[in-house]
Amino acid sequence: MPASTRLRDVIGLDDELPRLADTTLVMIDYQNTYRTGVMALEGAEQALAAGARLLAAAREAGIPVVHVVNDGGEGTPYDIRAEIGAISEEVAPIAGEPVVVKQAPNAFHGTGLEKALHEVGAGKELVLAGFMTHMCVTFTAEGAFYRGFRPTVVAEATATRPLTAADGTVLSAGALQAAALTTIADLFGVVAPTVADLTE
Repeated sequence: MPASTRLRDVIGLDDELPRLADTTLVMIDYQNTYRTGVMALEGAEQALAAGARLLAAAREAGIPVVHVVNDGGEGTPYDIRAEIGAISEEVAPIAGEPVVVKQAPNAFHGTGLEKALHEVGAGKELVLAGFMTHMCVTFTAEGAFYRGFRPTVVAEATATRPLTAADGTVLSAGALQAAALTTIADLFGVVAPTVADLTE
């Protein structure tokens, strides 16, 4: 059976990848939360390494960078006051890079993200990367889309975990990753397979 027509095609949205130099980078939830313990993700280390390459390229290009962290409160795996909830050292913010704290999968919901983007001079083109693909990356892409931004998600710089589906079977991390990226590409944004796709 052939693939169905995507919503982007129906409404006339293009899939052209931006040049990284023409974008603003949003780093989503690259927290230690996802590297160990109950929330450890499959492929987290590889995705983090890709995120570090992406961040380095963004800094070299001199584009704005905004970091997002999820705060689940004290004593949780998302405790941003503790090491478990801290942004991983490999992608830690430097001076001048704002950090937006959220408490919902959509990083625009109830936060100052949109204001921070305007303050750093962001245009319409956003590059998104981080954790988890099926949750905060997907819903932040949706939030960006409905606020007039054009998000591009870097696939190799994201990761997720296996979950139990409604029918009781276990959906592999790879299947969920593919489904999430396919959902994004159906409407909300463009998917770049690798960092190199935006930098070379």
